[in-house]
Amino acid sequence: MVDTSFYENKGPFPLAQVAEICEAELIDASKSQEMIADIATMQSAGENDICFFYDKKAKEKGALIKAKACVTTRELAPFVAQGVIILIASNPKLAFLKLNQAFYDEIRLRSDIASTARIHPTAIIGQGSYIADNVVIGEKAVIGENCIIEPNVVIAQSCKIGNNCKIGANASISYAVIGNNCYIYSGARIGQDGFGFMMIEGKHQRIPQLGRVIIGNDVEVGANTCIDRGALDDTVIGDGCKIDNLVQIAHNDKLGANCIVVSQTGIAGSCTFGDYVVCGGQTGFADHLNIGSGAQIASQSGIMRDIAPGEVMMGYPAVKFKDFMRQVAYLQKVAKRGL
Repeated sequence: MVDTSFYENKGPFPLAQVAEICEAELIDASKSQEMIADIATMQSAGENDICFFYDKKAKEKGALIKAKACVTTRELAPFVAQGVIILIASNPKLAFLKLNQAFYDEIRLRSDIASTARIHPTAIIGQGSYIADNVVIGEKAVIGENCIIEPNVVIAQSCKIGNNCKIGANASISYAVIGNNCYIYSGARIGQDGFGFMMIEGKHQRIPQLGRVIIGNDVEVGANTCIDRGALDDTVIGDGCKIDNLVQIAHNDKLGANCIVVSQTGIAGSCTFGDYVVCGGQTGFADHLNIGSGAQIASQSGIMRDIAPGEVMMGYPAVKFKDFMRQVAYLQKVAKRGL
């Protein structure tokens, strides 16, 4: 069950409203005013809860459901336990998302600025924002409306953060412009120096990094992820990108809209991604690559050349997915022959 110490339950809701939220058909209309108090898993749902049943491989588990109501597909409805009120949805997973959003919110912090925060007199803080203890906000920085800045965050001079953003504890932001509705998770580092050096007289001389980080709207940047600012051009993260924990995005990289970058991925400098690129965990990219829109990179792959739009790649060095599977099949045959 959801711990209401951390999240606000906005229920209960009558089943008629639940059906509307889920875009589902309530099979027994006489039950439309039955109240649903909470969302739960199939295993833990009780007499006042609703659950979701969409796994065809777990048909037998439907008979064990003890919830008041269940959202499922027409195909799986016959497997739901007797007495459970059934709602039919074309996409129960999407229905779960919508009902989850309707039922729960994180507990909203009231607008406040902690006495221990250090905010430069020229900084601008939007209405409704919450600034926690030990936050440092530099000269001419701009924080939008209804933002949450958690403890120990550092926002350097001249940075701009849009409305309805959340910056997690201990994150640092410099040389950056961030859009609306973004979530920068705890410990993230935005706008640090890119890793650029030149060998001069036997020593590595740091190349000044004079660009920025530009982050669009509706972006999430995971915990302890690093996004370096550009050397001259900006590092750009497009609208709707979702970046997992422990990701490295180097200087001058440009990600299109709605890319997914999973944990421990490393993207070397000056790479350009199209829209809707998906990178599995622990993928690595050489520098100055172009990755086409819709490309998918399997986990632990190494990318050393440009990838065309829509290609699915796997392996190290990465090849097309079908080629990779042929290689694996061939090696298995050779191994069995003892060659």
